[in-house]
Parts: sequence; C-alpha cells; structure tokens
Amino acid sequence: MLTVTNLSKAYGRQTLFEGASFQVPPGERVGVVGRNGTGKTTLFRILLGEEAADSGTVTVPAGYRIGYLAQHLRFGHPTVLGEAASALPSREDGTDETYRAKAVLTGLGFSEDEFHRAPVSLSGGYQVRLNLARTLLAGSDLLLLDEPTNYLDVVSIRWLRRFLCGWRGALLLITHDRDFMDGVTTHTMAIHRGRVRKMAGGTEKLYGQILQEEEIHEQTRKNDERKRKESEAFISRFRAQATKARAVQSRIKALARHERLEKLSEIRDLDFRFAEASFAGKWMMEVRDLSFGYEVRRPLIEGLTFPVAKGDRIAVVGPNGRGKTTLLRLLAGELAPVSGVVEPSANVQAGYFGQTNVDRLHPGLTVEEEVRRANPSLTRTQVRTLCGAVMFGGGAAEKKVSVLSGGERSRVLLGKILAAPVNLLLLDEPTNHLDQESVDAFVEAVTAFRGAVILVTHIERVLSALATKLVVFDGGEVKVFDGGYRDFLDRVGWQAEAREGVTARASAERPAKGRDARRQRAEIVARRSKEIGVLRKAIGAIEAEILTLEDRIPRDEEALICASRRNDGAAIRTLSSAAAADRKRIEALFREMVALGEQLQEKERAYASVLGDGGG
Repeated sequence: MLTVTNLSKAYGRQTLFEGASFQVPPGERVGVVGRNGTGKTTLFRILLGEEAADSGTVTVPAGYRIGYLAQHLRFGHPTVLGEAASALPSREDGTDETYRAKAVLTGLGFSEDEFHRAPVSLSGGYQVRLNLARTLLAGSDLLLLDEPTNYLDVVSIRWLRRFLCGWRGALLLITHDRDFMDGVTTHTMAIHRGRVRKMAGGTEKLYGQILQEEEIHEQTRKNDERKRKESEAFISRFRAQATKARAVQSRIKALARHERLEKLSEIRDLDFRFAEASFAGKWMMEVRDLSFGYEVRRPLIEGLTFPVAKGDRIAVVGPNGRGKTTLLRLLAGELAPVSGVVEPSANVQAGYFGQTNVDRLHPGLTVEEEVRRANPSLTRTQVRTLCGAVMFGGGAAEKKVSVLSGGERSRVLLGKILAAPVNLLLLDEPTNHLDQESVDAFVEAVTAFRGAVILVTHIERVLSALATKLVVFDGGEVKVFDGGYRDFLDRVGWQAEAREGVTARASAERPAKGRDARRQRAEIVARRSKEIGVLRKAIGAIEAEILTLEDRIPRDEEALICASRRNDGAAIRTLSSAAAADRKRIEALFREMVALGEQLQEKERAYASVLGDGGG
C-alpha cells in the first residue's frame, strides 16, 4: 500500500501543496483533480522518485511495483506486438500470454496488420498508445495515469474505461474528462488551495463538500469580523474608564486568542462568450457528394452530403486516423476536395480552431499581440479583456508565446477566435489541455452561441451535452446520423463494441440442449435472479445509511459553528469527533458499495447472457 505523510512542495513563492497525507490501498481507484498548475503531475513525479519533495515521506512496501505512462518513448523490440508483450510479467509455468497483449492493443485501436509494424514507424499518437498498452500489461501494484485519454479516440476511451473498471490493483488517475474519471474511480482526491484531501465517491461529491466548507468558512469569517469590530469599538470607547478595565482587558485577551480567518482568494475560471456575427438566413453551408483522400486508391471520405443550418451542433466522431481532422480542414477551405463541393453561404464568417494551428502562433509575440492580430480594430482595453477571459489577466498577457505550455497556447487560440465576430465555429479538439472546470466553461459558451458549430471531440460528456447531429467515421465508412450522441449509442453503436459483445456472448455460460437445457436454464435464471436481488438489497441499505449520514453532517457542522461562536470547548470536541466518525463511516460504506456494485455488474452480465441465449 502506498502511504504519503506530510508531503509539501513549492516552487519559489508558489506553494503547490503542504502537509499532504493519504493512503492508496489495493483495489482503490482514485481520481486526482485540481486546476491546471496546482501540482497534480508534480505529485506523480514525487511518488515516482523523479522529483524531490520539500518535506514529508512517500512509503511503499518492498517489491511494490508502480506503473507509469512515461513521456519519453523508448522501444526495444522490432514489432508492436513484441513491444507490448515484453511488458507482461513472466509466468513460472511458462504460459504464453501474448493473447493479453493482442486484446489490449486491439482495445486501444490497433489493427492486426499493425501488430507486425515497427514501433518507430507509428505516428506519435500511436506510439503513445503503445506505451499505454505496455503500462497496462505490466502487472503493477499501482498505476499512475496522467491524461491517458490524450491521443485516444472515443472508441478506445470507452474500451479503456471498461478495462480500468476491472483493474484489481490500485490506481491514481488524472484526466480532464470528468465522466471518464467518475465512471472509473472509487475515490476522488483534490489539490485545492494548497491542501490535498481525499474522500470516497466522485468529483461532484468532493467539490460539493469543498464548496460547503468554503461557504461555512466565509460565513464564519464575516461573523468573526463583525464581532471583532464590535470588540474593538468597545475597547476604544471604554479603555480610559476604570470601571470597565476588567471588561476591556477581557476583550483584548479574547481578540489575541482568536485566530483571524483570512478571506479566501478568488479562483479564476475560463469565462468567455463567442462574439457573434449576424446571419439572416437558415442554411449556412452545404456539403454535397464530398470525397477526399491523400492517396488515390484510399479515400478517407466518399460521397458525404449534409447541410449546416443556423443553430446546428454537429459532432464529428470516430476512431483516430479515419478523417475527422481532414473533414474540418475541407470545411475550413484549407484542403480542396477530390470531388464534390463545400459551399458556404455568402455571409458566413467562420472561426477555425485546428489541432495544428498552435504551431502557427508566432513565438516572438506576446499573448496580447497574438490576440490583437485576429482583429486589429480592437482597442487595447478590449484585447486585454479578451486575454483575461482566457485566463491571461494582468501581466500574464505580456508573456511570450515561446514560454507558454501546450494548454496555454490552446487558450491563446481560443482568445483569437473570440476576438473576431463569427457565426460558424469549426472546432477540432478544442478541450485538449483544458482542466475540468475549463471544459465546463467551454460547454456553456458553445451552448450560448447562436450560430452553428461543427466539433471534433473525444469527450463523451461534451458530445452528449452539445451534439444534435453526428458525422460518424466507423467501419471504413462515413455516414450522417440525425440525432444526439446517446441516441447513436442506443440505436447504432460502435462496430468495435458490437464485435466485442459477440465475443463476450460466445464465451458466456451456456446450458445444455433439449428438455434438460430448459430445466437447467430455468435453474440458472432463478439462482442468478436471487443473487442479484440480494446484492441490490444490500446496496440499497448502504445507500440509505450513506444518505442518513450525509444529512447529519451538515447539521453537526452548523452546530459546530454555533459552538465555536460561544467558545464551548466540550461541544466543539464532541461535534468534531462525531463528524469525523461519520465521514470515516461514509468512506467505508462507499468502499463496500463499490465492491458490491462490481459483483452486481458481473452477475447481471451473466444473467443477461443466459436470458439472451434462447432455447425456450
């Protein structure tokens, strides 16, 4: 088990975290959250021994193996399959487990033809996938995954989510995809205002707790300030009166004893709205019989037709390397079709956020200068306001592009789009490098935009929130689906998952044939139904107890505030102990509920397999 005690780290005057203590026992999957720059990746580097902490200790048992998705790619085997299989732990009985490497590679989007390619011949994104495959196959006691969904497409991300849900070791996960995190993890750990805190449950629960505590802190601070001013006024008024000397001294001592609460500093989020250019008509663009390929005999897009209306939210989805970015470049006019047409209306004004556009930023210019280039007619005050909207407030707007991180450069591109009025947005992976709070702000801005949006993203939460129509690259074809992302999953689904389902069904439990088969099948159904009922009842009882405890904690905290106001030490100790015991009990109940939930899922899958097996 990993144990961290009183860990602190700062860079100059910036404290990332201090006094951090936590444990990660086997089987616990922990999501690590916090805004960009709060120290999430630094914490991982300290746990790996790649960076020294200022104080504190990291303790791991002898022989404890930590798997990490390294940034530096080194390959020592001639083929992709050989490289992945090399990570498998050796078996004493000599069993060949290459099939496991094949399963993981397939899940991460590799075709069988690619198993035999040289790793160095892969694109950068697929080299990262191969590195991820090695990490997942290594049999580690603890996995540290820092943004593992970068360079993955939506199909591979869905596979990775299923893989991690079945992971039996410990896991620490950083990702900007909140739904992915909440779907995988059992606990959440936040780095917030220099503190590290961990609790059972998802991100919403933890942030809700933090918000409640900060509201209590601010209310207590205001009450303390009011009482302090009253005491100071009393002392000032009666200091010279001998008859009030004892009371004055008592107030002075009370003020000296009572620690002054600091006002919490404001935390800035990405907060912007797209500037809208007017558009009088309905149809903004028409795509007719569009075909394109970089090689004559290997078209990426063939015969694609769809209109773009004002207010449309069209998501372009599918595996990587199939043509999503190419389609946006065709729509933006950066590429010419092999055949067919892309016909925008006369008064369309498009803003294009492309993956490669980051490379077009001038390294010698400042953030302010780059934003101004998008619309030279803006005043300096307007440009500075836009810089602030994408979190380059004050002196940060004067940073040179050359010193910015990848995430910061992405925000500069967003600022350039904000600078000029548009009525059509073409956005290719705009949420890469954004933290979870910034992704939420992006979704709000796109929702408020009254023009049309054509979007490439692999974050299913964003797809579900925005898309009203899909352009789907799957199975070597590109088709238009008229509906939202959840409708697509329910009515059509991904071909790779359909094949995986057939494989799973084939290996499921199957009863015998004939009359005995019907009796055996009925017995299996009855047994599994009973097991499922018992598990659901147990989970329901745990949920009820958690709700009771969660209702009680705020009441105890309110009572704790009252006790603090009247300086009732005995009540403070009793209420603090009760609240701590309740939180500890909730964590234990969540662990138990997660374990039972995993059992229930397994039972339900097996039950569905028997029901779907036929044989009246």
